[in-house]
Amino acid sequence: MGNRPHVLIVEDEASQREILAYNLEAEGFDVSRAESGDDALTVFEEVAPDIVVLDWMLPGVSGIEICRQLKRRDVGQGVPIIMLSARTEESDRVRGLETGADDYVTKPYSIAELMARVRAQLRRTRPVTVGEVLEFDGIKLDPETHRVTREGEELRLGPTEFRLLSTLMEKPGRVWSREQLLDRVWGRDIYVDSRTVDVHVGRLRKALGVPRMPDPIRTVRGAGYALG
Repeated sequence: MGNRPHVLIVEDEASQREILAYNLEAEGFDVSRAESGDDALTVFEEVAPDIVVLDWMLPGVSGIEICRQLKRRDVGQGVPIIMLSARTEESDRVRGLETGADDYVTKPYSIAELMARVRAQLRRTRPVTVGEVLEFDGIKLDPETHRVTREGEELRLGPTEFRLLSTLMEKPGRVWSREQLLDRVWGRDIYVDSRTVDVHVGRLRKALGVPRMPDPIRTVRGAGYALG
């Protein structure tokens, strides 16, 4: 639940899949698994992962084709894909990257190297999940210490408001629907009424209130909320 990064592993070899899952979970990631290309497309839609670790050689639809299909989808365009392959030729690496993969790791690989690459991709797309300090318009959020300041003044935020602010600060200007905020802040397995989002946005606005400073949260009628 909340801001733990979610990884989808697409790997048909059960032992390899479980080693990856074990290590990612030990590092604090939420993990979903798929063992075929078709399975991957279904699970991707269900869990909306933050990153995909995708094997090239899959039964049925190949990893290359899955990569192509995911990157064509609106929801998949901003999700990094790390492709795993036993193919070491430069032409294969180039083909993988041209298809839309964000990184390409050849087998055999070290778990430590793969973890570093996963974190590098998340630092770019979901920086708060890997401990990066976020800053926007005088607001500073430190996920390691759970401290938030505005113009140097420390603010008191509850845990839900903290997760809500970190989500909004990761992509300033992006409009988040109530449903998207529910998934990201409360988690997909928790049933919460969408009006709860409005209540917590109201609390966050109050917490961010600093004399003579404008309200940084924008309400977009019929769409949701955005920062800035």
